[in-house]
Amino acid sequence: MSRNFGWTLHGDGRTPAAGAVVAPDERLTWPRTIGIGMQHVIAMFGATLLVPTVTGFPVTTTLLFSGIGTALFLIITRGRIPSYLGSSFAFIAPLSAAQADGPAAQLGAVMSVGIVLAAVGFIVKFAGGRVIEAVMPPVVTGAVVVLIGLNLAPAATSSFEAQPLVAAVTLLAILVATVAGPGLLGRLGILVGVILGWVFAAVIGQIDPAKLDAMRAASWIGIPEFRGPTFELSVVLIALPVVIVLVAENVGHVKAVSAMTGKSLDDLAGDALIADGLATTLAGAAGGSGTTTYAENIGVMAATRVYSTAAYWVAAATAIVLAFSPKFGALVFTVPDGVIGGATLVLYGLIGLLGVRIWTDSKVDFTDPVNLTVVAAALVAGIGDLTLTIGSVELGGIAWGSVGILVGYPVMRALNRRTAR
Repeated sequence: MSRNFGWTLHGDGRTPAAGAVVAPDERLTWPRTIGIGMQHVIAMFGATLLVPTVTGFPVTTTLLFSGIGTALFLIITRGRIPSYLGSSFAFIAPLSAAQADGPAAQLGAVMSVGIVLAAVGFIVKFAGGRVIEAVMPPVVTGAVVVLIGLNLAPAATSSFEAQPLVAAVTLLAILVATVAGPGLLGRLGILVGVILGWVFAAVIGQIDPAKLDAMRAASWIGIPEFRGPTFELSVVLIALPVVIVLVAENVGHVKAVSAMTGKSLDDLAGDALIADGLATTLAGAAGGSGTTTYAENIGVMAATRVYSTAAYWVAAATAIVLAFSPKFGALVFTVPDGVIGGATLVLYGLIGLLGVRIWTDSKVDFTDPVNLTVVAAALVAGIGDLTLTIGSVELGGIAWGSVGILVGYPVMRALNRRTAR
């Protein structure tokens, strides 16, 4: 029924039977579905809004396109994959590196990533999912994710140093909530830490008065701020490695939902990539940050055992409504540097560790000299932010590290096979 955007009622619509799951094409009663949809909003909230807060993008615009992107994803995947498309952390590094080039160039980079991701989706749709593993084996994918995350480390530490007390309180709150928080609270550790750090900063007078004045002056209802992109090759090249992360996240999301629901969704991997690519392209064309499927919302599904896509329509609609409140966007921008520093100290490390997890889950052999040496060189280039200029194009560590592993790995692998004969 979800293929036609309708849902059958699960059981009595009140409580799933013991051990049962509410499938994507089912729903509970509408009051319960709305409640679960609001949980999805809460789950995505902290991470989705943190990206524009860190990069300087308009918060309400980013929120608007995350809601629109989610609706687009549900339509393209024909209601078979429950997912929220929130702001991707993978964009933080290239967008931060390109701040001097201006917001228009940053948006051009976001849009370019979306176009390439959609193209990859069409290839996967018609050639099959095995093409991803052939072009980007786990050793390559993991390395790119690691270097994107750890390339951000200096940005996190500089924000931490700006307000060390506020940052320390934020970091401690995140760690305690994540490690000791029960159930869903533990999964919302970042959001909890940001809120507590924010309140602490307000109590001790560490919030920028100018931002507070801007919040008070902002209207309750208004149109999000729209911007247009420009395309600068150097900025686009810095951002393109993000495609690898988005491919890994989307395919991983499809496999995770398949495992939780017991239904194979591999035939939809291409559609998921196309949907996220189009959502990211649309966001970049009008002022929002790039999107990705959200692991935070997988946590909500795992906790509730409700995989109904009806709840995600509720979440998408809620995000779109909130996007039309300039006061809400101004409120988010009052988050001080120390809070951002405390949160990103964890977040950027988590991005890097996601790459390590890709290696461990795939049992990548680091006694293999090809894996060991090529990855080692790429990581140092990325983490050390190796910056070189070719002609008029300046490329940073993410670009060089990604190019190094994408080009160096297959070349060295072929050479190793030839000499081993």
